[in-house]
This record gives sequence, C-alpha cells and structure tokens, in this order.
Amino acid sequence: MVFYFKARPEAGDYTIFMGLDKYENEELIKYGFPEDIWFHVDKMSSAHVYLRLHKGQTIDNMPEGVLEDCAQLVKANSIQGNKVNNIDVVYTPWHNLKKTASMDVGQVGFHNSKMVRTVKVEKRINEIVNRLNRSKVERNPDLKAEREEVNAAERAERKHQLREKKRREEMERLEKEQQAESRSYKNLMVADKMTSNKDVASTNKTLQELEEDFM
Repeated sequence: MVFYFKARPEAGDYTIFMGLDKYENEELIKYGFPEDIWFHVDKMSSAHVYLRLHKGQTIDNMPEGVLEDCAQLVKANSIQGNKVNNIDVVYTPWHNLKKTASMDVGQVGFHNSKMVRTVKVEKRINEIVNRLNRSKVERNPDLKAEREEVNAAERAERKHQLREKKRREEMERLEKEQQAESRSYKNLMVADKMTSNKDVASTNKTLQELEEDFM
C-alpha cells in the first residue's frame, strides 16, 4: 500500500507519497524515479516520504511551499518526531540512497553525504497536515512495472534522438557536398568551349564564320 498526497495547489501539480510500512519503503527505494526526492526525520524513526519533481527540475529549484509540505508530512508521520518541536528533516535525491545487503528492510544510507540537505521544522502546523491528509489516496501500484515502463520510454526517446542526430548529420554532409560541387562548377574552365583572341588570329576564318561554327 502506498499513500499519495497532493501538494499545495498554488505551487503546481506535485505528488507526494509514502509507503505503508518498511516493506513498501523497500519497494520505493528499489523502484524510485530519477525525479524523486526522499525525506526522513533525522535521527528518529519516521515514514519515508517522497516528492516527485517535474522533468528537468532538481533539488535546487523545488518550490519552498512544497518543501514545507513534505517536511510537515514526514514530521507528522514520526511517532517521536511528531511529539517534539525543532526537529531536523533530511532530504536527498532518490539516486543518492544507498542500500547494502547488511541493512535491515527499509533501512538506507547515502552514497554521498554532501548531497543530503537538512531543513528545520519548528513545530507541527495542523493546517498543512490536515490539508495533505484530505488529499490522501491509497493505492497498490506495481512499482516495478511503472519503473520498467519509464525505462522503456527513456530508451525509445534516446533511440529517437540518436536517429535525429544521424539524420541531421547526413543532411549537413549532403549540403556541404552540394556547396563544394557548386563552387567547383563556378571555377571550371572548359577549354573546348572557349576561343581566345590568339585562336582567332591563328585561323583563316572570318569572325562571321567562327560565329557560324559556334552556332
């Protein structure tokens, strides 16, 4: 079971989601998307909350309001963190999550600690938490199939871009060949179709006869 939430409407169309328990967390870790940002209460047990950014977005340009929604949601879904003020919430891109065989189910580490950021949450804001809970939808997605579908679409897009690149390169090559051929024709002097003054003087034919020959 995965719970889906809608971020504040004024920030745009953003989906926030989290697993029911550590087993769903394990699946979310395994089949995340490159656009996903992971949230967790620092040094406390909490839900694993994810934000799916738009294509082309990064952790550097996510809206502040959406960041606050995610931080409030993860605090509200921490038994200990929900009871205290001034907690830290850590967040990082999904691809920075590290999973090793020795870790428990749902447990994660980081590939690069420098990519982990922290936001301070002073207190629970019920207005935000209640709004998010009203938008909650429960689903049983096939996370593996969703990830494979995205992978297939990305492969198809890469193939399309490669074909377009080869087509443009071929068109540029043909255009250069045509331009080179055109320049060579302009500079070409065909001797048997031209008559110099010296050639005229060396013949006994009159100018009129030469013109008639040419015609």
